[in-house]
Amino acid sequence: MSEHEEVHEAIELPHCSRCDSPLEPGDLRCAICGQAAPQTDRSANEKVSVTLLRCTGCGAAITYDPDHQAPACSFCGEVLRVETVDDPMEQTEVYLPMTVSIDEARAALKAWLGTRGWFTPSDLSSSSTLTEIKPLWWVAWIFDAEALVSWTADSNAGSGRSAWAPHSGQTPLRFDDMLVSGSRGLSESEAYAITPGMQLGTGNTSPSGGGDDATFERFDVPRSQARQQVLAAIEQTAADRVRAQHIPGTSFRKVRVAIVLRRLITRRYALPAYVLAYRYRDQLYRVVICGQNANLIVGSSPFSYAKLFALIGGIVGFVLFLLMIAAVAGS
Repeated sequence: MSEHEEVHEAIELPHCSRCDSPLEPGDLRCAICGQAAPQTDRSANEKVSVTLLRCTGCGAAITYDPDHQAPACSFCGEVLRVETVDDPMEQTEVYLPMTVSIDEARAALKAWLGTRGWFTPSDLSSSSTLTEIKPLWWVAWIFDAEALVSWTADSNAGSGRSAWAPHSGQTPLRFDDMLVSGSRGLSESEAYAITPGMQLGTGNTSPSGGGDDATFERFDVPRSQARQQVLAAIEQTAADRVRAQHIPGTSFRKVRVAIVLRRLITRRYALPAYVLAYRYRDQLYRVVICGQNANLIVGSSPFSYAKLFALIGGIVGFVLFLLMIAAVAGS
């Protein structure tokens, strides 16, 4: 992760004197513990307006570039409208390079179509037609944090004759390189399916790869809302870790966690991917491929009801055959 750290060495942010979390420009108080921020020259904090394109369908926000952007959304095809928003808005700090080429993405789609399982049409790979391939950078928050987690829960450990027994405890937890998707164009399942292939240490201050026709998604929420999303992700992750590692027993209920954070460091990333559309028998299907690892693919594919009915028919026929044999043997 040394390269990743080098990207941010030039960004010197003041830190909270109580919990050591970085303070963003314009913060009056620490967002983690509420400590007042040190006084600065407020006149230097100018409000910045940002122009972006907003999809009227899926709500995705992408970089406004009248020379390159099409009037249709790259994610869902709906109409785009121009929108102007004011600071404080989240802005991308680090771009990961697109290391998978368009040709490699096409080949990965072809191979993926051939491995979709028995219940897909037999001619899926040979009869499908790629209709669109779009390189894009989607946005996400990557954060590190330290936390003291207090928890309560009921479990089957030590319950005696009862089904449940109460338990509680405290434990310190660290969160390193945790990702929260800020994308509206990619669903959460799509974003998290391709996340393991991202090499955070390769980040730079500008994008590379992907060709000239790439789409750049923007963060489209105020800073306060972004922090709420990150804090919600920390709470959910803490609850999952407590269930897996700290609550005794094998069955749990009423798991509650309370978190005291220290040193929350959040970075804004743009992560590369390809969005592909392919056609099979007049139906369009969508696939998303990780821009740094073509083996990570998520998408939809047609279902072969003919194979399902053939399987059901075969099972029914086999059962009838066994019944006939049993009847003949009994007579």
